[in-house]
Amino acid sequence: MKKSLRNGVIAVLMMGVLALTGCGGSQAPAKDPAASGAGTEKVLKIGSAIEYAPFEFMDEKQNPVGFDIDLMNEIGKDMGYTVKFESSSFDGLVTAIGQGNYDAVISAMTITDDRSKSVLFSDPYFESSQIIAVKKGSDVKSEQDLIGKKVGVQQGTTGQEAVEGLSIDPKKFETIGDAINDMMIGGSDAVVADTPTLYYFIKQNPNMDIEIVSSNFPKEYFGIAFKLDNKELADQVNATLKKFMDNGKYNEIYKKWFNEDAPKF
Repeated sequence: MKKSLRNGVIAVLMMGVLALTGCGGSQAPAKDPAASGAGTEKVLKIGSAIEYAPFEFMDEKQNPVGFDIDLMNEIGKDMGYTVKFESSSFDGLVTAIGQGNYDAVISAMTITDDRSKSVLFSDPYFESSQIIAVKKGSDVKSEQDLIGKKVGVQQGTTGQEAVEGLSIDPKKFETIGDAINDMMIGGSDAVVADTPTLYYFIKQNPNMDIEIVSSNFPKEYFGIAFKLDNKELADQVNATLKKFMDNGKYNEIYKKWFNEDAPKF
């Protein structure tokens, strides 16, 4: 994953709450919930790197929006909870959920064996893959053409892993926006990131000289992350996800953000 798409070259500024103190409800959604004295309100505290459109980013009023945001809000609503989002850097989210700073994390996070050693993932809720963005006229036509080139990625993402799998030491950035900015000024030759994110950027910035290059990177699946011992909450979320897949709610949210029906996976 995980990211910033606003003001020309993906720069949705991260204006979300960064504090790790939080809100929670007096009625816990699961084991060891984040709690506050918020009366009887039931709250899920969700961590996310809110700078990765169209999954999570800030609108003009600095409210979190996006596919992940809508999906998590609907899940919480269906379960009887108010969802509160806190923004963090993507590469710190796995550690934060492991430390119990959040009830869950949703942030276009790919389910991997390595991450699964530290967090418990929900069932997959999104299918994606890595893809390459270049300036128009580039001689990069496939992932093999990246060898010997300077390639930008977001630090801690599977995009970084994909590039390193080609025996390339990528240029690592905190956000995808920073990586694309660097490419546009000639600091790198290409950027590797999630397919929906790069296509969304091009759609939002049609006058920029950027194009997508086909690649053969493998499919990936996003999951919602929980503490390893928080199976109770994970099971509740999985049940709600399945219901949304069956009753059309998931497809409704997907179509809102991607203008097509959700694929079967």
